[in-house]
Amino acid sequence: MSAIEQVDPEVAAMIRHEEQRQQTVLEMIPSENYASAAVMEAVGSVLTNKYAEGYPGARYYHGNEFVDDVEVIARERAKALFGVDHANVQPHSGTQANMAVYLGLLKPGDTVMGLKLDAGGHLTHGSPVNASGMLYHFVSYGVDRESHLVEYDEMLTLAKESRPKIIVVGATAYPRLWDFARARAIADEVGALLMADMAHIAGLVVGGAHPSPAGLAQIMTTSTHKTLRGPRGGMVLCDRDYRRQIDRGVFPGSQGGPLMHVIAGKAVMLKEASTPEFLQHAQQVVVNAKALAAALLDAGLTLISGGTDNHLVLVDVRPLGLNGVQAADALEAAGIVVNSNPIPFDTLPPREGGGIRFGTPAITSRGLGVAEMTRVGQAMARVLHAPGDQGVRAQVKREVQELCAAHPAPGIPQR
Repeated sequence: MSAIEQVDPEVAAMIRHEEQRQQTVLEMIPSENYASAAVMEAVGSVLTNKYAEGYPGARYYHGNEFVDDVEVIARERAKALFGVDHANVQPHSGTQANMAVYLGLLKPGDTVMGLKLDAGGHLTHGSPVNASGMLYHFVSYGVDRESHLVEYDEMLTLAKESRPKIIVVGATAYPRLWDFARARAIADEVGALLMADMAHIAGLVVGGAHPSPAGLAQIMTTSTHKTLRGPRGGMVLCDRDYRRQIDRGVFPGSQGGPLMHVIAGKAVMLKEASTPEFLQHAQQVVVNAKALAAALLDAGLTLISGGTDNHLVLVDVRPLGLNGVQAADALEAAGIVVNSNPIPFDTLPPREGGGIRFGTPAITSRGLGVAEMTRVGQAMARVLHAPGDQGVRAQVKREVQELCAAHPAPGIPQR
């Protein structure tokens, strides 16, 4: 019997139920993935006991001999992996990373540019209900109504009008590649810094499956789960000219003591991401996403931008007479987990959304390939075309369970 089963059998049972759920469904939310057993071991280590406020060599507590080593190796690995001058590995999330950049480089009320929420932007790209939109003046650029591609001409026009201090590129729900060189040229023209939020694509960047913003964006932020397959957390990467401002934005600006056990998990993740196996995995994520998109198109579904270049797919479910929540509920009942999501120029409220967002990071980590993507896409389409048909749901759920049994989720104990 484990320690948690002895001390708190209720919570232990909840964890076991979640293990079972993760093993028996297709996790297709593109911001979710499976951390390795090694990453989870680091996160569950004795480092959770250590308070290490400050930075290596300049802590406000004593007893940091070994945790300093952990943070330094995580920094060095991040710098080498992404080809940057400086890395701060302390942010607790991608959101915290973004807010730390703003705090370090801006004053309240300063102008920033970011992608509109319904075009795929994140809450921290200026949503009025988020601290980013409350503290700073955000000007939002969008996507073309027909192609759903980022409107760089609009970005330039708005940048000339508003003269932002920072232009943020990157998204939480954008299925195409970013033109970082063009965005940098726009930023240079108006005297702005370019910040690339690569929370979703960082693993693809590492694997050469997406262009890298390194050398173009002076600041890059990312979460460390999603396509990187690490623990839940964040990082800021930047040119050396901005390292002191960035570090101050993280601590003492927006956080106190770092989570040293999570930083250890990040260090392990970064080592795993430097291997040839990870490069192959990242490439397969994109290959799988394209195959999945093709299967969905063949089945008559409407894809935002007509397909994907990265790890995620957005489907407009309004032609099916559904909103995003209804579509996601129907798929979950069949063992396929996606999320409802706004789509460009959405006519439905954000809580419902006109679309669903899903992707291939986690199912690729399970070892599914192109052949399985065709099966999964066809199964999803069958459910969405008949969302109330219990027979269809039951049949798809059986197919999902067969796929899951043949491809166990990595890092999760088999019980």
